[in-house]
Amino acid sequence: MLPMSSRSGRVDAHQHFWRYDPAEYPWIDARMAVIAHDFLPGDLEPLLADNGIDRCVAVQARQSLEETRFLLDLAANHDFIAGVVGWVDLCADDAETAVHELRGESKLVGLRHVLQDEPDDAFCLRGDFRHGVALLADAGLTYDILIHPRHVVNATKLVDEFREQSFVLDHLAKPYIRDGILDVWVKQLKDLAILPNVHVKLSGLVTEASWGDWKQDDFVPYLDAALDAFGEDRIMFGSDWPVCTLAASYEAVVDIVTDWAERALSDSARAKLFSNNAVRFYGLS
Repeated sequence: MLPMSSRSGRVDAHQHFWRYDPAEYPWIDARMAVIAHDFLPGDLEPLLADNGIDRCVAVQARQSLEETRFLLDLAANHDFIAGVVGWVDLCADDAETAVHELRGESKLVGLRHVLQDEPDDAFCLRGDFRHGVALLADAGLTYDILIHPRHVVNATKLVDEFREQSFVLDHLAKPYIRDGILDVWVKQLKDLAILPNVHVKLSGLVTEASWGDWKQDDFVPYLDAALDAFGEDRIMFGSDWPVCTLAASYEAVVDIVTDWAERALSDSARAKLFSNNAVRFYGLS
């Protein structure tokens, strides 16, 4: 890990909080018993401190306005939660009203929809969804893209259509790390990264590897590909805590990216990865 003097001001750009209710989190299945309980700011704060990380961005895990309000309330009461990526039904007739009502929330920095779970792989190209996305730039909100590799082509069309909108790709689009598959994913990632209005999070990788049997070297080709496609100015670190604990501790997730960055990046580029890019992208104070 980096010495503490090199880690001041670091940001975890992707993590979650919840009060667990099986009806509210149906995606937490029988394999995921380790995360089937509450995860709240008091659980994360010591992990941040132990790993030299000062602030985080809390990202929605339920598709409801209640979720957005829940995260904003946590952020209002915990200074280390620097921003919230919430949820609004961008397909709804009243999407403009909902977005407008949230504009005054200073810690709301973006929105996300769980596109990866939609039965229609082209959901992001639906007219009603695109109408909702068109509202975000004027509201000063970013958009997190949560998809699988099969969705990247359609996501690229969306990003290309809205050149004034800032997007970030979560979890490198969940590449097939446990199977070691790279070629098609790398080509699609490069096609997306050509568009200057999209960043990428180096997050969520351990859960795409073999949960009980991953090695540091498993992640290097995917991290290298992200750097090659997006460059040092459009990558940011995220832990995906507590989901990451299905496969690794918080410290191990930090170490995976830190160890890679020590070899792949200059001092100034590491500062961008762990702090500056997230601060700029999300407009964190």
